[in-house]
Amino acid sequence: MSREAYAPPTLQPQGSNYGAASAELAGPTTQYLCGSCNSKVQLKKGDPIRCKDCGHRVLYKERTKRMVQFEAR
Repeated sequence: MSREAYAPPTLQPQGSNYGAASAELAGPTTQYLCGSCNSKVQLKKGDPIRCKDCGHRVLYKERTKRMVQFEAR
């Protein structure tokens, strides 16, 4: 193959995977609980730390649902 015939791949998503690729670029959301009104708030990286309902700035991270067990000796 000659050098002129090579076309590098583009970074733009193709076909039906567009929604999945844009979700990956946005990053995962983390769920928090407001300290004032106790509502659930979902934040992504770079979002301001503030409740969307009451504007309170103290948010608590929810506990994991996964079983966590430590071995004490």
